[in-house]
Amino acid sequence: MLWSLASAHSYCIDWKHELVHGKVLLFSQRRIADLVAYCLVYEFEDVLASLTGAQRIDATDLPALELFRRVYKLARLTSGSANLARRLAPPPRSKVILDRDYELFFPTFSHVYELHSLAAVPNWRQRCRKAACFITEVWSDMLPEYLLEMLSAFDHIFIGFRHSVQEVARITGRPCTYLPLAADVPRFTPDSLDQPRPIDVCNIGRRSPVTHQALIEEAERLQSFYYYDTVAASGADLKHRTFRVDSPHEHRLMLATILKHSSYYFANRSYVNKPEFTAGRDEISARFYEGAAAGTVMIGEAPRTEEFKQQFDWPDAVIHVPFDSPDIGRRLADLNGQPERLRAVRHNNAREAALRHDWLHRIQVVFETLGLAPTDEMQIRAQRLKQIASRA
Repeated sequence: MLWSLASAHSYCIDWKHELVHGKVLLFSQRRIADLVAYCLVYEFEDVLASLTGAQRIDATDLPALELFRRVYKLARLTSGSANLARRLAPPPRSKVILDRDYELFFPTFSHVYELHSLAAVPNWRQRCRKAACFITEVWSDMLPEYLLEMLSAFDHIFIGFRHSVQEVARITGRPCTYLPLAADVPRFTPDSLDQPRPIDVCNIGRRSPVTHQALIEEAERLQSFYYYDTVAASGADLKHRTFRVDSPHEHRLMLATILKHSSYYFANRSYVNKPEFTAGRDEISARFYEGAAAGTVMIGEAPRTEEFKQQFDWPDAVIHVPFDSPDIGRRLADLNGQPERLRAVRHNNAREAALRHDWLHRIQVVFETLGLAPTDEMQIRAQRLKQIASRA
């Protein structure tokens, strides 16, 4: 069964189930998966917890979970039986047996290769009235069926990539909904969008060597502030990549602070420098929501999809700049000569992010899909977002 994203609404109608404060159970990977890219989903967890009073269980003992995965995979692929594989795979020593009931079980995953950690909470289905999960990055050619079938007992699956929704629904036999990424707008949006921004250009993550070198030379010539990464991730592939953070909360706080003080922010579609990997599957990465919320002027190559056009349908949401731009200095000088245009971009980006792209808007979709009424805290945050939008 395939579901698509509907626009989020904050109204409550009579048939929706009222969620009891503290009756949501989150399941997080933050203690065993500390890569910088995963901090986004932990921010989502924190916002969801603040709006529902949720409790959180953290997966631990990665070696034991990995042993479970390997034995389960071998038994599952050899025997063809998921039941036999579950019996043969050694349960993690750090498993948690739930001793109370919950209204909603909501684990979050940065990718599908974390799904086996559900073995750490073996009785979640018996103790939780509803169960849904959110997987932020799901590529359709990286879908291990032996792991995805572990989601067959969930009521609903939310996926951060549109192109893989149908295939995940087919494998799991469960309804799936595309749930776009977002940002913690109150954290990312500055109090004043017209305040001085000491960082002239911010360029983090994947970057063009051509554009990067031109920006370095331009910064030296103008004595401007060009902010960029100087530490690269090690590891040859996704499975062995290492770029770790000590505190997801502190990382997100620092990222928000950097963007709030940046004039221009490079925002390119996912894996823009590896078109052979995406094969035309342009997805909307988190940087577009973060850059908009911070009121930056986003420049780069946006996703070439109708989905992006619908989500970012206001003028100059992303000003097109080719990935390889040896003339970036001239392009920025031309934009700097249009101060009214730049001011409109900053205000439009921040306003639309507050109205459409906060984590609250995604949580509203989750609640509506599951038939849950919004909490008082959700209503309060909605009012706060309206106030932010009104200032933009």
